[in-house]
Amino acid sequence: MTLPAVRSSGPPGRWDPFREFEDLYREMGRWMDSVTGRLDEGVRAWSPLADVAETDDAYLVEVELPGVKREDINIDLIGSELAITGELKEKERQGLFRSRTRRTGQFSYRVTLPHDVDADKVEANLADGVLSVRVPKSEAAKPRRIAISGK
Repeated sequence: MTLPAVRSSGPPGRWDPFREFEDLYREMGRWMDSVTGRLDEGVRAWSPLADVAETDDAYLVEVELPGVKREDINIDLIGSELAITGELKEKERQGLFRSRTRRTGQFSYRVTLPHDVDADKVEANLADGVLSVRVPKSEAAKPRRIAISGK
């Protein structure tokens, strides 16, 4: 089936890369809505930037949360999944926004760690807009040196 060609009386339109980018961004948003989890019905959470590192005795998770208050963050360790959720509340402002790129609203960051964690000794610290979570490894998972016996 063919579609009719649409003709205008004006000159042919120029290629607008910004319009194309906006269309792509809108389509990606729709795709992300279908892929990402939602915290509440109809509310899509954004995911903060994070680093996950492993040392001999622990897993270290650092999440960038500038402007988020300690009481607005929830940290849950469910099995081997570390879930960091919360909300960056919007401040009351005066005047009109001319540009706005900072995120607000509900956020969610999840990472699956190996099963060798000690859930009873997890520590968290919020300083300078960075949440640091230290998840210790269980004693069985820590490396140990084995002595060699024999002649």
